[in-house]
Amino acid sequence: MNFFKKKTPKVSIFSVQQDGVFGSRLEHASLKTFDVFLEKGASIFQKPHQTVHSIVQNKRLWWSFVVVMAVLGIFFSRALYLQLMKGGYYHVLADENRYHTTRIVSPRGKIFDRNNQLLATNIPSFLLTMTIARLPKDEQERNKEFQKICDLTGVQRTDLDLLLTQYAKRTKEDIPVVRKMSHEAAMKLSIQLDDLPGFELIASTQRSYPSAILSLSHILGYAGKITAEEYEAMATQGYRPIDLLGKAGLEKSYEQTLRGIPGKKVVEVNASGMELSVISKSDPTPGDDLVLGLDATFQKYIETRLQDTLKAHGVSRGTVIAMDPQTGLLRAVVSLPAYDNNQFAEGLDPETYKLLAEDKNLPLFFRAVSGEYPSGSTFKPVVAYAALAEHLISEHTSFLSNGGLRIGEWFFPDWKVGGHGVTDVRKAIAESVNTFFYIIGGGFDQTTGLGVEKIVAYAKKFGFGSRTNIDVPGEANGFLPSKEWKQKAKGERWYVGDTYHLAIGQGDFLTSPIQLAQMTSVFANSGTIHQPHFVEYVKENGAIKPVTFESKQVSELDSQAIQIVRDGMRQTVVYGSARPLQTLSFPTAGKTGTAQSKPGSPTHAWFTGFGPYDEPTLTLTILIEEGGESFTTAVPLAKDIFAWWYAHQKP
Repeated sequence: MNFFKKKTPKVSIFSVQQDGVFGSRLEHASLKTFDVFLEKGASIFQKPHQTVHSIVQNKRLWWSFVVVMAVLGIFFSRALYLQLMKGGYYHVLADENRYHTTRIVSPRGKIFDRNNQLLATNIPSFLLTMTIARLPKDEQERNKEFQKICDLTGVQRTDLDLLLTQYAKRTKEDIPVVRKMSHEAAMKLSIQLDDLPGFELIASTQRSYPSAILSLSHILGYAGKITAEEYEAMATQGYRPIDLLGKAGLEKSYEQTLRGIPGKKVVEVNASGMELSVISKSDPTPGDDLVLGLDATFQKYIETRLQDTLKAHGVSRGTVIAMDPQTGLLRAVVSLPAYDNNQFAEGLDPETYKLLAEDKNLPLFFRAVSGEYPSGSTFKPVVAYAALAEHLISEHTSFLSNGGLRIGEWFFPDWKVGGHGVTDVRKAIAESVNTFFYIIGGGFDQTTGLGVEKIVAYAKKFGFGSRTNIDVPGEANGFLPSKEWKQKAKGERWYVGDTYHLAIGQGDFLTSPIQLAQMTSVFANSGTIHQPHFVEYVKENGAIKPVTFESKQVSELDSQAIQIVRDGMRQTVVYGSARPLQTLSFPTAGKTGTAQSKPGSPTHAWFTGFGPYDEPTLTLTILIEEGGESFTTAVPLAKDIFAWWYAHQKP
């Protein structure tokens, strides 16, 4: 009976047989059972694949989140840094782009002579400037603006390109393009400047020297435009490219006094650089005025007379110094040839400068201050003073001058053939007796001389071998030789003949004319060394500001020796080598000198002296280069100058 019972079929995946495709003939399975198999089998194969995909997808979301948050963090940090740490800087930078500051140049102080004659002043002018930061950023637009400026002003495009290069690091500065524009030209240009935001017209001044006295140029110097190199060196001192700068003479040495304090104007500009409104403005403070002790009329007289003297003797170079021996104040200083400083103030073209620089007579050279020359016999008063102060001689000591001294094969002559006979110190100065100074300088026979060391030491007491510190630049030191110097420079030892030459102001000894004038003033005022100077006082808004200069006594002064030398210089005029001065209506004293120049050339002619003798008000030093004998060139000129001063001087 159980034989007829129905049995439940068994299902197994292993009962499936492949027959070309999935779903072939199935053994021992029903269609329904096969459907169940398909459903189950599919789930078995699909679940692992879905799990891996989900994991990969989750990792991608995670890393995307990290990257986004990192970027946001960077942006947030940068914003925080810019706002908190650099906010002030960028605020200033924004204001700089929004506001433009224009410098208002201060008028330079004026310069007057002692009689209130105007020697240096300012004349109004217009200045065209360029500001690189305000130029168009687009190169094509910038080129159009440059071309328009070139057409309107005549400026070369290469000049503008050069300015761009020179001031590439100073893009916000007003750079001068055209100076000294006339009012008419400036007005025509101003109409066009609204469309040229990179350029601006500024009211300015030009330095002018109204006097026709050319020899003042060496004294006053000139003020001119500041170069790109000078600006870079002086920017820390407050200078800007549009400023004027003293380049020579008093303009240079008193730059800070004359300069004044600049003003400024701040304006608001739009994105194109166009001016919208004036935010603030401060006026400049003019520089202080200089009042000189110099008399311009006296200066002109000396210049004319020196020119006449040079022409009469066929020479072209000379200098005259007139100084107050009681103060060191300079009344006139003429150096010829000279030049016109207005040419330099206006801007000298290269061709003209080349002509001046290559002129063999050196018109740009201030020989009164910068020149170095052998002094000749004008140095003898110092040697005489040294011998008296050292008690090597007394006022009564005498030596015989019979034409010179012979040392072995060498002969050292007097200038007068046959000599001057018996000579004491006063006569030695008056007649410029070489033999006397050979003996007291280097010694002879039984007499011991000063020697080179003592001569040099006393020369230094009177200011030789170092600058006088006159208040103009370019002063020379002069030169005092020594045994050590000669051995090192020439490879030779010092001989007694070298001392003989030094004792009469020859050999390697050199002095500047201003040093010789200072020395002469010491004998004029009986022992005080005054610093030579041109400026008497400064005026600030009309108020007088005194200027202090150095004065000192000669070290270990021997007043008796000073007076004996003064006597000798007086006798130079009474019966010695400066006799033409004896005809003056007041007594004077002096010393002549004839100094060797280059081989084959005439000697230099010197005179130095003072007057009136008892109460001197003027020291006078004259050098005629290659002028020959001083008796015929320098002394007659000295006579005329003394006479003019005595007739015209004012207390």
